Amino acid sequence: MNYRHAYHAGNFADVFKHAVFARLIDYLKRKDQAFRVIDTHAGTGLYDLSSQEAAKTGEWIDGAGRLVAASLPEPAQALLEPYLSIVRSHFADGALVSYPGSPAIARMLIRRQDRISLCELHPVDHEALAARFAGDFQVRVMHLDGWLVPGAHLPPKEKRGLVLIDPPFEQAGEFERLAEALAKGVKRWPGGMFALWYPIKDEAAVGRFVSGLKESGIGKLLRTELWVRGPGAGAGFRGSGLIIRNPPFTLAGELESILPALVELLAQGEGAGWRAEMLARE
Repeated sequence: MNYRHAYHAGNFADVFKHAVFARLIDYLKRKDQAFRVIDTHAGTGLYDLSSQEAAKTGEWIDGAGRLVAASLPEPAQALLEPYLSIVRSHFADGALVSYPGSPAIARMLIRRQDRISLCELHPVDHEALAARFAGDFQVRVMHLDGWLVPGAHLPPKEKRGLVLIDPPFEQAGEFERLAEALAKGVKRWPGGMFALWYPIKDEAAVGRFVSGLKESGIGKLLRTELWVRGPGAGAGFRGSGLIIRNPPFTLAGELESILPALVELLAQGEGAGWRAEMLARE
């Protein structure tokens, strides 16, 4: 599966992922103490929807394109408003012209005392990312393989924060690497919050991944997913999920409001749905 950010920016999976991502950052802001957001596979940070890559797939039309024109029911509208306002700020002349990646979303949401660390290995994407945040003292951009972060770059000095692990799933074994990264990260930073993104395409691979996490002994794991059509022959890339370590105590209830609204908005066929369940508690 090829999932480079530029080709799929603003699609249904981005909307789901970033809606949850924004809620996690909001929770961290409820305390005055500083926190750090670490993005292990940051991409370029902002995506031109008229670019050759975005135009080739047009996936944003059925993702963020639907979102900016939607009126969501309460309380989903209120819970999503910080994220929605960021997406809408890229709306001009009656159209969505660009889509903010997780680095841009995090930057818009953090406070003066908070910091962001962004890792990107691809040389062209790293150069664009570094240029985008040049001179921003709250953002550190590193030309680094993000898979090294959980085992060698944690915990941050702030001792509070969130690690987003969002690999492109361009290589075999990414599910195994995700599980390994979580185990390493939890060992080094047991109090940190982790969000692991994965595609729902290979149902068997997702099943093995989830089963392995259940058996890992790692506690406080929330599994949440959104799919835009049901499984079956030809379903293809039909959804995505997040595994969240140390989820906020408010998150499950918030997802019960947010995800049904997003499913209704983003559905592309029969069998669209969502889940939010604890895989492991204490």
